[in-house]
Amino acid sequence: MCDNSEGRQVSDLPGDCVLAEGERMKNGHGTITVMSFNTQHCRNYISGLIDYDAVVEEICRIGADIVGLNEIRGKGRSADYEAQTEILAEKLGFHSYFAKALDVDGINPYGNAILSRFPIRRAWTVAIPDPKERVFDRALYESRCLLKADIDVGDGLTVCVVHFGLNPDEQDLAVNTVIEQIRPEKCILMGDFNMTPEQKRLKPIHEKMFDTASLFGGERFSYPADKPDMRIDYLYTSRELEVLSADILADVVSDHRPYVAQIRI
Repeated sequence: MCDNSEGRQVSDLPGDCVLAEGERMKNGHGTITVMSFNTQHCRNYISGLIDYDAVVEEICRIGADIVGLNEIRGKGRSADYEAQTEILAEKLGFHSYFAKALDVDGINPYGNAILSRFPIRRAWTVAIPDPKERVFDRALYESRCLLKADIDVGDGLTVCVVHFGLNPDEQDLAVNTVIEQIRPEKCILMGDFNMTPEQKRLKPIHEKMFDTASLFGGERFSYPADKPDMRIDYLYTSRELEVLSADILADVVSDHRPYVAQIRI
């Protein structure tokens, strides 16, 4: 169910990728760096090509320990649908899990993923229900899912990675699914919500979790990466976790900028 990549050689990657757990953690506790990143199926925003190394280099440069990924392809029948999660995990020497939301054209898996420096105890896919009727723009409807993983770090950590739909009824169902799946303690929620912060649909999540954007110290936008004018990416934690810092980095790798937070566990 989870790719155990422990022990793989990654000596050709930047040093941050191969930090020993003991350098950051003592007796299972310490500071971790969490990253939310919509990769647009690992498409380099500058070249327009699939570029796994650019994604890996960004993760390494940031020194991320746990990465939630949106818009990831799985191994499909079309040649351009590769096992992207496994490819990235192999390059990083990380553990991984891919959560399929749908099959594009019925043959090509597409969804969310998690990469973790720490072992994944278990991970599973939670389908976000599709609206019973399509009352908004029918062309924008797309099946979505929430990835949920229990990470073996500290006293245990639950990470949820989600990608909301574009229509309001899809977003309502996504919020309901999130509220059902998040845990009151030792929990992180992150992903592309396709909503800006002032939208009232986010209120149930705001009421239950800590929005790390409150630590920005100023306005930050995440999309589009080259000239961002909106924030649609989010990173929440359960309220007992200590968030040391949070930022959306001015890096142009995908069409979204990466959202990063340092958390003490």
